[in-house]
Amino acid sequence: MADAPLLEVAVHHERDVPGALEGGADRLLLVGAEELAPEPAALTGVCRAADGVPVRVVLRLNDSWTTTGGEAARLVGLGEDYVARGAAGFALGFLDADLEVDTATCAELVARLPEVPWTFHRAVDATLDPRRSLRRARGLPGLDAIWSAGSPRGLGAGFEDLLAAARDDPATAAVLMPGTGLLAEQLPWFLRAGVRQFHLGAEVRPGGSPRAYVDAGLVRSFRLLLDDLAR
Repeated sequence: MADAPLLEVAVHHERDVPGALEGGADRLLLVGAEELAPEPAALTGVCRAADGVPVRVVLRLNDSWTTTGGEAARLVGLGEDYVARGAAGFALGFLDADLEVDTATCAELVARLPEVPWTFHRAVDATLDPRRSLRRARGLPGLDAIWSAGSPRGLGAGFEDLLAAARDDPATAAVLMPGTGLLAEQLPWFLRAGVRQFHLGAEVRPGGSPRAYVDAGLVRSFRLLLDDLAR
């Protein structure tokens, strides 16, 4: 199918991979404990199980949305290790003290990392003006996705604002990847607005539990609906 929507599924370990792949995921995002960078060994296992499906990996070392010069050196080393182990890209993104997208730090960090595509993760939802932040982030080098829910509380709170941002700005829609509380009934609205990437996390785990493995049937329900809507 031409221009089929991309479906990314978050995984925590290699045991999540079969359900994601059987359900029709196009890409995996490996997320470590507390939504931080995972252990390199976990990435090795996930990439092996992914059987050629691209795997991106979260590149974040503390539970805030900021980083320091010393931490940046560690992030570069970790990113190089990840790519050597098979990562096809990263999910990262940092804010400054004023809760604005820290474009300088992000651009400098990306320039030092291996040249792979990357996603600006949900830090964008913690900024003071998320719509302006989407515009600032989308111009960063190498970026091809912005994972956003439109609100720190998820798409249940941010759906209308995020949809409006996509409708009003085709350049934003082109890189936007809605996720975190994504509902099936939201898909046609986003697709009509020009959005072509979607992220699934707790939505495809039974009961939304992080202890449950990714369920192939739940992934497949989103996959089939997306493909049907795209046709």
